Amino acid sequence: MLRETTIVEATIKDLSVLRRLAIETFVETFGQDNTEEDLQEYVREALSLQRLAKEFANPASTYYFIKMAEEPLGFLKVNQGQAQTEHHLPNAFEIQRLYILKKCQGLGLGKQLFEFALDIAEQSGYDWAWLGVWEHNDKAQAFYKKYGFEKFSEHLFPVGKKIDTDWLLRKHLK
Repeated sequence: MLRETTIVEATIKDLSVLRRLAIETFVETFGQDNTEEDLQEYVREALSLQRLAKEFANPASTYYFIKMAEEPLGFLKVNQGQAQTEHHLPNAFEIQRLYILKKCQGLGLGKQLFEFALDIAEQSGYDWAWLGVWEHNDKAQAFYKKYGFEKFSEHLFPVGKKIDTDWLLRKHLK
């Protein structure tokens, strides 16, 4: 039987736990598609303590953990206003990161976090929710399509020296 989960906002005190979880889930998700050198460069730059602390300091960005028995099993990052990584859509809300530990995938935790993010967007009065997803991540694309997200643009996503293409997907909320 699945234990009850909780979604809690991460605080600056959670920085080292978030970093460990972010590194582990990113490597689990994309490790087979990147060289060790590129992964390490991405971790060094995008997931450094300094970079994450700067993100925490921005009031328009928020991190959340999904926990079971007080253990963080995944996380979510959302951006509003100028914190968004792209500004194509008016009155939009970005779901920037959503990762679940591989050992916990298939338990519905990603769905819970995603629906939590959509609820925030809707309750906050946004017209659009949007996100980026790697062009070769068919599983994630199918998941987002079930929620009515559709491709509207692309952007480049560097992982070390390798440059991937992310599809930008959006959903009208009103």
